[in-house]
Amino acid sequence: MTNNISLNELNARMSNTLASHLHIRCTHVSEGRIEATMPVDKRTRQPFGILHGGATLALAETVAGIGSLVLCGEEETCVGMQVSGNHVSSAVEGDTVHAVATIIHKGRTTHVWNVDVFTSEGKLVSSVRVVNSMLQVK
Repeated sequence: MTNNISLNELNARMSNTLASHLHIRCTHVSEGRIEATMPVDKRTRQPFGILHGGATLALAETVAGIGSLVLCGEEETCVGMQVSGNHVSSAVEGDTVHAVATIIHKGRTTHVWNVDVFTSEGKLVSSVRVVNSMLQVK
């Protein structure tokens, strides 16, 4: 990993953000792989009691962004360019979903991530592709 950021530090950095409002918690960090959880509750569900697709995409963009942040050099930062998801099944209120982000392209200026979101029983809910742009900071 370019940045040696601990799980505790990553989770602390998310305080007072959308991720903290949705109760997203990182559970694993390594170079090219990030995992996180998010509850399906009043903050993240549709009126029908199932996980909202927008909350799922927010989870996916969060873990992919963290993944790119971990890979950033000292004079780089990352921003999201594109998020595209396929929702294939649902998660019900009371469950906790688990996102697994793996890098599939680590270029000089772009990172492409695949993020799969699963129910607590391992059923695939969504498969999401996230593209991040790497920017130089001065």
